[in-house]
Amino acid sequence: MFQGARRLLNVMWRRATRRALPVLCAGLSALAPAALAETITSARYTEPTLRYAHGILGDAEEWGALEIRTSDAVARNITYSIRLPLTSVFEDTEPRLADVDGDGKPEVIVVETSVTQGASLAIYNQRGKITATPYIGTRSRWLAPVAIADLDGDGLMELAYIDRPHLAKTLRVWRFAQGTLKEVASLQGLTKHRIGERDIGGGLRNCAGKPEMIVANADWSRLMAVSWTVTTLTASDIGPHKNRRSFARALACR
Repeated sequence: MFQGARRLLNVMWRRATRRALPVLCAGLSALAPAALAETITSARYTEPTLRYAHGILGDAEEWGALEIRTSDAVARNITYSIRLPLTSVFEDTEPRLADVDGDGKPEVIVVETSVTQGASLAIYNQRGKITATPYIGTRSRWLAPVAIADLDGDGLMELAYIDRPHLAKTLRVWRFAQGTLKEVASLQGLTKHRIGERDIGGGLRNCAGKPEMIVANADWSRLMAVSWTVTTLTASDIGPHKNRRSFARALACR
């Protein structure tokens, strides 16, 4: 008798669940426009972890999660937490906000590293990963972000980084279009980070009406300003490199 009563309860539960499911789905559909109306206002790394002891940024601690905060059409602040699997970490100083897709709202750009395949540059929003460059391919291989900008004036955004700034010392430029990243240019003999430094030097400036990426040459003796046309990356020597103040002066167009 007890088993019969339990089966009856199970049948009643399944029927009630089937009736409730369309209502739940309708509710989720109604929330979708509101979610799309949200604007990312800030992002930070959370959940420090020791599961990938590369130590390229001065210690063995990396990050296991990304916290993204948004504001919606009625000024409500909403917090999302995106947790990586145990096979990945955020190997970075801080997330960067930029409008990559041209919709007037920023996305979040991060260095995401596989514990077996090395680093990639990834784009996220509050719903998760949008796209990423391929992993470098080997454990303990990293990249240093340089710029997020429309570097050639064609209306599309480019993301640039130094691939393995301690080894390959190669500037790579990727264009974001139709939801994906495609490599469009590269130039060897450049860097912007040394092992153990807690920050990432250099960056982007616009001193004469065109964007330029400020980096160092391979042996750290000279500062280089790199510009890009549709077909060519051009590196110009802009003076000696001495320390982080050298980068700061160059970025300030001095």
